[in-house]
Amino acid sequence: MGVYILADNQELTRYAIDSYIRQDKDNIIYHVSNKSELVNVLKEQEQAVIILDYKLFNFLDEDQLLIISERFIHAQWILLSDELTDNFIGRVIYSSNVFSVVYKECCMNEIKDAISSATSGRRYICQQAMEQLLSRQNNTVNKTDILTSTEIEIVKAISQGKSTKEIASERFSSVHTITTHRKNIFRKLGVNTAHEVIKYALRAGMINQSDFYI
Repeated sequence: MGVYILADNQELTRYAIDSYIRQDKDNIIYHVSNKSELVNVLKEQEQAVIILDYKLFNFLDEDQLLIISERFIHAQWILLSDELTDNFIGRVIYSSNVFSVVYKECCMNEIKDAISSATSGRRYICQQAMEQLLSRQNNTVNKTDILTSTEIEIVKAISQGKSTKEIASERFSSVHTITTHRKNIFRKLGVNTAHEVIKYALRAGMINQSDFYI
């Protein structure tokens, strides 16, 4: 048995998804038409799978969506929409692993796979969205090409949660030298915090997800 929240104001999509989920008669489905209704159902069903058309709902921006997902940490989200922007997908995907992405123009098998994966607590990214992510990553790689080999090594150390003093000790450098490198890294990448540096490094493939500490 699964609990699903259908948050889609497009009648045809809502009917198709509802019909598929109801093939298992033990499944429970809630229909909501706005953000407030969604939150109220989540208060009662915190482990639900939410199938959401973000574009048709009254979210001001992705920050509101992320705040709700952080509030209900046991829920899984399937973003089922028309095409989403590269920036939106990147922001949501890299912020949390509870979001799956699948487009309405995808074949039904992809949509079914997304529902099955989310029900099992796994993320699913459709082929089109994955290509968008790879394209976005390539753009980020071009930006990080300006880092020197030393700066890349320092980025990796920052990603592992090491302090400036620890990095200096490991590299037999002064704290002042490492501080200067950090400032140069931040300037080149156009970021202000170590957290943003780590995100860039992750998207650029400079580090693996298992390598970083936040």
